[in-house]
Amino acid sequence: MTYSVILLLVSVFISAVSQILLKKATYRHYDTKLREYLNPYVIIAYGMFFVSTILTMLALKTVPLSMQPMLESTSYIYVSVMGYFLLKERFSKRKILGICVILLGIFVYSV
Repeated sequence: MTYSVILLLVSVFISAVSQILLKKATYRHYDTKLREYLNPYVIIAYGMFFVSTILTMLALKTVPLSMQPMLESTSYIYVSVMGYFLLKERFSKRKILGICVILLGIFVYSV
C-alpha cells in the first residue's frame, strides 16, 4: 500500500505541475485563439493531466478511497509553493492559514 500512496502523491504532484504550466500559458500573448489553446505549455499540461489521471486510477486500486481526498489536498500546497518560486506569487495571510489548515487536517487524519 505504501507504493500506491507514493504513486498517488506523485500523481497529485504531476497535476500541480500541469496547473502551473497552464497558468504560465495565460501570461503569454498569442496571435490567434487557436494558438492560445494549441501551444506547447497547454498541450504538455493536458498530457500531464492525462498521465496524472492514469496514475491516480492505478493507485486507487490499493489505496482506500477514504484516504484519497486527504492525499489530493496536498495539491493546494504544491501549487502554492510552486507559484511562489516559479511565478513570483506572494503568500497572503489567508493562503498561509489555508495551508496550515490543510496540514492540520492531514495530521489529524493520519493519527
